[in-house]
Amino acid sequence: MHLSNLKNIFFCVTSLSLAGCAIGPNYKRTTVNAPAEFRDVAREASTNSLADLPWWSVFKDPNLQNLVRVALTNNYDLRITLARMDQARALQAQARSQFLPQVGYVGEANRGRNEFLDTPTPNGGQTMNSFLGGFNAFWEIDLWGRVRRMNEAARANFMATQEGRRAVMISVVSGVAKSYFELLELDDQLAIAKRTRDSYGHTYRLFDDQHAGGLASKLELSRAKLALTSVSANIPEIERQIALKENEINALLGRNPGPVPRTSTLLTQELPLEIPVGLPSTLLERRPDVRAAEQQVRAANAGIGVVVGDFFPRIGLTTFYGGTSTELHNLVSSGANIWSAAASAAGPVFTGGRLTGHYHEAKAACEEAKLQYQDTALNAFREVSDALISRRRFDEERVEQTAAVNAGRDAVAVATDRYQEGKSSYYEVLEAQQQLFPAENALSHIEAERRLTAVQLYKALGGGWEAMEKPSALALQNSQTAK
Repeated sequence: MHLSNLKNIFFCVTSLSLAGCAIGPNYKRTTVNAPAEFRDVAREASTNSLADLPWWSVFKDPNLQNLVRVALTNNYDLRITLARMDQARALQAQARSQFLPQVGYVGEANRGRNEFLDTPTPNGGQTMNSFLGGFNAFWEIDLWGRVRRMNEAARANFMATQEGRRAVMISVVSGVAKSYFELLELDDQLAIAKRTRDSYGHTYRLFDDQHAGGLASKLELSRAKLALTSVSANIPEIERQIALKENEINALLGRNPGPVPRTSTLLTQELPLEIPVGLPSTLLERRPDVRAAEQQVRAANAGIGVVVGDFFPRIGLTTFYGGTSTELHNLVSSGANIWSAAASAAGPVFTGGRLTGHYHEAKAACEEAKLQYQDTALNAFREVSDALISRRRFDEERVEQTAAVNAGRDAVAVATDRYQEGKSSYYEVLEAQQQLFPAENALSHIEAERRLTAVQLYKALGGGWEAMEKPSALALQNSQTAK
């Protein structure tokens, strides 16, 4: 066979392979019933979104920014996701390789009687050597598009891991911010408890002096001591929670347990006055978990085409070129050359329903992926709405609770003055103090929840992962400062 004829065959087969339509359904985006606007949006919907901002523009505490940078480098969940991305990339390369001929080599050396290269061959009972060397190639002609569907599925899976990495990045940033604000809340509660303990201690010492002088009863002294020790007993528990929260933050940072440096307080954490949320329809394009779910639908849809391809014959070309000889030095001579070119076709005739079962399995898997995508989108809409509702209600609650704390502080001051002037009993002071302590804790919790809601909303909106993947201006500024 002339070389020109082989080229003609190769180009004809290639043209047929590339021109053929891929079997199986083409991907169509799954319909999602997106709301026209988010529930509880305080004003007309805007196309801008909080998630368009990078995390260093949302969380402005320098200590928090440093913790987030460390977490994005060392967090084990993120590093595990990167390893999964490498696996998916390698699987995509394996699928893509099937577009090309698979070329290998073979070499064999034998010595035997009445055999040649392990094949019984009568030769008059002689004992002789046999050698073989050459290259072989096999190429499956993708007439039906089975290989193309395999490559499409592998690429979709790789894209899903990329979206998974972005989702983990958002989770890490929001997780560190959430734990940091909770830590500051515990610091605030510890300060309140110590301040209340000092106040109760002052009252107890006052009653102790008056009791010694016969001006206060034993009951009043005991009630004062009960109030003091009850508050003092809360301090070790808060300190325990602080240590556990620090360990939690260090775990997110990929570090061993230890203290977490901080110089700011909960109330110094800035909150954006206005938080745009964008349109619900754009959330489908921004949320990495929704995008990952869509890629899983694409992969499952391509999987149907792969299974359908098993119903059709697989057509391939096989070639071999090399040499064979009874003498090693003659192996590369022209007289020892061997070559072959063959075409093959193999397909199923009867499989007892195995292929049909695979087909129905693939269709069900695709339907599951579509439902999972719709459920992920629905959950995204709910999370944004939950955060918006919580933000507005916490703002309203903060106004009322601040007024309650101010009234409680005034009540303590007035009751103390009245007691010292002999116009009221100790129970009036104690009652005012006991109402103030939980009111201050409640206000601290509300302030923390307002900040945690901002974190929740930032995560629910998609978290600005595009900005995370670019060199931050903050990092550039820090490097220039270091120089």
